[in-house]
Amino acid sequence: MKSYKARGVVLHTVKYGDSSLVVYLLTDLLGRQNYLVQGVRSVRSKGNKGAFFQPMFLVEFEGLEPPRGQMHRMKEVRMPVPLSSLPFDVRKSTISLFMAEVLYRLIREVEPNGSLFDFVAGAVVALDSLEEGVSNFHLWFLVRLSAFLGFYPGNEYLPGGWFDIREGLFSPVMPQHRLMLSPEHAEILHRMMTCDVKELGDVRLARGQRSDFLNAMLTYFGYHLDSIHRVQSIPILRDVF
Repeated sequence: MKSYKARGVVLHTVKYGDSSLVVYLLTDLLGRQNYLVQGVRSVRSKGNKGAFFQPMFLVEFEGLEPPRGQMHRMKEVRMPVPLSSLPFDVRKSTISLFMAEVLYRLIREVEPNGSLFDFVAGAVVALDSLEEGVSNFHLWFLVRLSAFLGFYPGNEYLPGGWFDIREGLFSPVMPQHRLMLSPEHAEILHRMMTCDVKELGDVRLARGQRSDFLNAMLTYFGYHLDSIHRVQSIPILRDVF
């Protein structure tokens, strides 16, 4: 089998047999790819490598490409960036679960997309190190992700205006079709588009505002990608934030 080295972000896992996993990754080399990882659930497994495959964990690995379109195998794996807070902070682990499921549902391409991979991997590191503004991170992530999915807002923000979901544009008047973001949500959208992730603590949102804007973003995503409505971690996210 042909071998290669790659980096990946864990999106989802499924138990396989008595001791193995099927791991769904977003990789830098092959886009989204599935891997059979053998023996990691066995009590004899060295180093507890099964713990590497948590939602949004970053991994470096040696992959094996089998003939005839069979599932790729994973030979060696390590964590290039130890995560210090994401696995232990309930707020961050909830957000990482949401991020992983969104990517698992929405990203299907098996071609490499270096810009998308770098954004996702960078977002994991940023969330892990973030001290203020954690409650807004999932909103920032969705807004920035839309750029890689092809429906990032296409014009400059208009203060006091609306956001037309159909056209993907800020508008000075309320669209007649009513598929839109209100002026309040349009302003939050603009702030998420322009603020650095380290500035999320400066975006002051009440719990109700955060929940309502999440609903608005899910409507926006749902207009373009219906699969967003199958994300099952949304109720957990609402409970925490």
